[in-house]
Amino acid sequence: MTTARQAQAPASPRIARKRSRRRAEILAVAAELFAERGYDAVALDDVAARLDVTKASLYYYFSGKDELATAAIEALGDEWMTRLERLGAAHDGPASARLRALVHENITIAVTEHPHALRMFVAPRAWPQPQAERIHRLRRRHDAIFRSVIEQGVATGEFSVISVDIALQCMHAAMTQAPVWCTPLAVRTRARAIDQLCDTLMLLMGPAGRAAVAAHVGLGDQRRCGGTSSGVSAPPPNAR
Repeated sequence: MTTARQAQAPASPRIARKRSRRRAEILAVAAELFAERGYDAVALDDVAARLDVTKASLYYYFSGKDELATAAIEALGDEWMTRLERLGAAHDGPASARLRALVHENITIAVTEHPHALRMFVAPRAWPQPQAERIHRLRRRHDAIFRSVIEQGVATGEFSVISVDIALQCMHAAMTQAPVWCTPLAVRTRARAIDQLCDTLMLLMGPAGRAAVAAHVGLGDQRRCGGTSSGVSAPPPNAR
């Protein structure tokens, strides 16, 4: 199928930037809808209605629902994974500091930027096979980011875990639920809840995790001006 996009002559840089922003907006809205309703329950009409545009205008950017869904998965997933990979590569400190930074960044992205879209990656079996395969690849990429840091910490004796696989499963499950716990909260309460969740997950790593928590809580107490004291005894508020 030849789309209007393919038939157009090359655009000026200004128009190209405008189209790129529009495409990103379409992908963000589509990701929200697919996450809310599931692949089968979303039509291009739904995406157009939420954007307040005509369905025909979507064909300028995408040939159909399958292409839109694939692009939404890849755009969101690649941006997310790239940010985590760059953060991990930029940290030269101990594994505990790198792991906490990754956990905090992952939860912050999920809670503040994509609280609904995260659901797209939770149940890949609900998607057609081409999209499900892409989701599986992104999930393996995400797992590898955290696994490499934990395995490094175990190899150097910094981390002490009964099972790397089980520790990762616990960590992934909690991070997946973070938007449910944290997104509805007020901004300051949300930031504190994210910190508490990060500290709780670091306890999975044994003594080094507890030391990282103690160091972070101490630093937070020094920086805090008013408000309640930070701690790790209370889980993030359940806002369901």
